[in-house]
Amino acid sequence: MTDGADVSLHRIADALERLAPAPSPAPDWSATAYVWDADPDRLVPVGTVNRIPLDLLVGIDRARDTLLANTRRFADGLPANNALLWGARGMGKSSLVKAVHGELEATDLKLVELQREDIGSVGRLLHLLRDAPHRFVLYCDDLSFSHDDAAYKSLKAVLDGGIEGRPENVLFYATSNRRHLMPRDMIENERGSAINPSEAVEEKVSLSDRFGLWLGFHACDQDSYLSMIRGYCDAFGLTVADDVLRAEAIEWQATRGARSGRVAWQFFTDLAGRHGIRV
Repeated sequence: MTDGADVSLHRIADALERLAPAPSPAPDWSATAYVWDADPDRLVPVGTVNRIPLDLLVGIDRARDTLLANTRRFADGLPANNALLWGARGMGKSSLVKAVHGELEATDLKLVELQREDIGSVGRLLHLLRDAPHRFVLYCDDLSFSHDDAAYKSLKAVLDGGIEGRPENVLFYATSNRRHLMPRDMIENERGSAINPSEAVEEKVSLSDRFGLWLGFHACDQDSYLSMIRGYCDAFGLTVADDVLRAEAIEWQATRGARSGRVAWQFFTDLAGRHGIRV
């Protein structure tokens, strides 16, 4: 056989492999957390989850207790609801999901993070998780949809629609700044251009209805902001006089023009660094 024929055969073989790639190897289920990579489809193990302990999340007691109880029931094999954590930026929505998982890690509950841009592949991910011998919290941070974005329809079908429905061993948690996951003007535009305005609006908000739990997070007041910082100081053994801590924390908040759990942690990070405390 000539060299030219060999090259042609190799090209044909490569083309066939691209059309029908070899099956992906089975996931390594030894980790407790994963990130879904949709190109190619695979679950990437996470060695150390970036989170803070549950008891350091101050000012969100009701949401904390509700989500923990819901997740514990799911980990125990009992019925549980998908949850949408919505509201003010920096108030601990994503931190709460990761902290609750950390609290229940010993139950063999696994956390899988799905990036917003990979929502279109969620069906393939659920197919992979369906037959796994574990229970999973599938988590999407900062979930929202913009104009001309049809991905919400596939997610809506996955949550509790379609023939297969959501696998019994998978629970879906999402965080968003929007209660209905879509801009208000998008919903209003649908109302104005539809033959039946009420049906158009129902189509847009029905995605949020797929979540049995709606947990709202609201901007914190100054006392809660200071309590968060004091809690961090106590947890990490950083001793600062109350009047000094209060003055510096309020100044930090004023320079940021905002008050939230995220701003409290950023101030504490700066404070700990100045005092030589590792966090």
